[in-house]
Amino acid sequence: MATSFEIHTFFHFKSSTATSSLYPKLPPRFSCQSNAPATFAPHPAINSELEFCKQERTAIRLGLPSKGRMAEETLTLLKNCQLVVRQVNPRQYVADIPQLSNLEVWFQRPKDIVRKLQSGDLDLGIVGLDTLTEYGQGNEDLSVVHNDLEYGGCRLSIAIPMYGIFENINSLEDLASMPQWTNERPLRVATGFTYLGPKFMKENGLKHVSFSTADGALEAAPAMGIADAILDLVSSGTTLRENYLKEIKGGVVLESQAVLIGSKKSLTQRPGVLDVTHEILERLEAHLRAAGQYTVTANMKGNSAEEVAEKILTQESLSGLQGPTISPVYCKHSGKVKVNFYAIAICVPRKALYTSVKQLRSIGGSGVLVSPLTYIFEEETPRWRSLLKRLGM
Repeated sequence: MATSFEIHTFFHFKSSTATSSLYPKLPPRFSCQSNAPATFAPHPAINSELEFCKQERTAIRLGLPSKGRMAEETLTLLKNCQLVVRQVNPRQYVADIPQLSNLEVWFQRPKDIVRKLQSGDLDLGIVGLDTLTEYGQGNEDLSVVHNDLEYGGCRLSIAIPMYGIFENINSLEDLASMPQWTNERPLRVATGFTYLGPKFMKENGLKHVSFSTADGALEAAPAMGIADAILDLVSSGTTLRENYLKEIKGGVVLESQAVLIGSKKSLTQRPGVLDVTHEILERLEAHLRAAGQYTVTANMKGNSAEEVAEKILTQESLSGLQGPTISPVYCKHSGKVKVNFYAIAICVPRKALYTSVKQLRSIGGSGVLVSPLTYIFEEETPRWRSLLKRLGM
C-alpha cells in the first residue's frame, strides 16, 4: 500500500545589516510561487561529496548496541573471545577490532542496526531477537548467524492488572472471552511493539483490540486508565508485580536473547564478509561452549591404559566430552624407566565438578588438578554448516 506524506515547511527571514550583506536584494519581480518545477544547483563541493558517497565501500561493518546493559554485555562477550573493541573516543560512534582486519564497528541503537542491515549500510550486527523480529518483520535478507549468545535473556509478554475485572483472568483465552471487549470498546494495549503485538493478537483470535504506542514506564498505563493491558519485555517480573500487574498463561509472544545476525546479500556478495563471519562465529562458539566447563587431571595406578579407562568409565560423571584422555607417566626406578601411573584428563561441567572429583578419588585418582576452560574448538561448528546451507553454499 502506498503511503503519502504532506510536508509543510515555513521560512521566516528577519532582515538585518548582517544578513543583507550575505544575501543580495531580490529584484521586485521575484516570487515564491511558481508553477514550474523547482531546480537546484548544488555547490561543487556538495557534488563531490555525493559522488564520494556513491562509491562502493570496501570496509566490513559490524553494528553493536550503543548504550545500556546490552551494550556492556556485548563488549564483555567479545573481549572474552579475544575480540577487543578499540574505541579511541567514547563519544565516537565508530571503532575497530584489531584482530579482524578491514572491520569497522558502528555503535547504533538496536532498531537502527536492523534497519541498516536491511538498507545495506551494515553487514553484521548483534541485537536482541525481539528487536530483530519487530523491526526485521520477516525480511528474508536478514539471517541469524548465532541464535543464542547467552545474555540479554527476556520475554515479550502481555501483562494485565491483578485487580478489578482482571482479578480472575489468568490466561489469554480468559482475556479473549471477556464480554467487555467490543468494536466500540476494544481491549486497549500499550506497547512499543506495534508489529509483533497486532500480529500475535490476530494469530490468537483476539478481534477487538487497539494499540497505543508508548516507550518506557508502560507499567503505569493501566493504573492511569490509558490502557487495559501492556505488552512489554519482562526479565524477572519484579517490576510488574510491584505495579500490581501479572502475566497470563499463553501471553508470551516471544522468548528473546542476544543474537548475531547478518545480511544475506553482504554474506554472499561483499568480499571478506563471509570469512570475518566465520572467524567471529568460531570464536563465539568456542568460548560459549567452554563456559562453565573445567579440565580435571589426575594420576592413577594401573597396568595399562585400558585398565585405567575401564575404571574411569564405570563412573558416570567421568566420561568427559568424548571420553577420558589417558597418557602414561614415565618414572625412573633403579636406572630403568617404568610406567606405574597414568595421567588422565577429562572435561566436566561446573555443576558436576565436586561429584566428579570424589568419584575420581574413589577409584584411585590422586594429585587431582582443576582448571577452567577458556575455549573448546570443534572441528567445524554446526551453526556454520547451517549458515552455509541457508546461503545456498
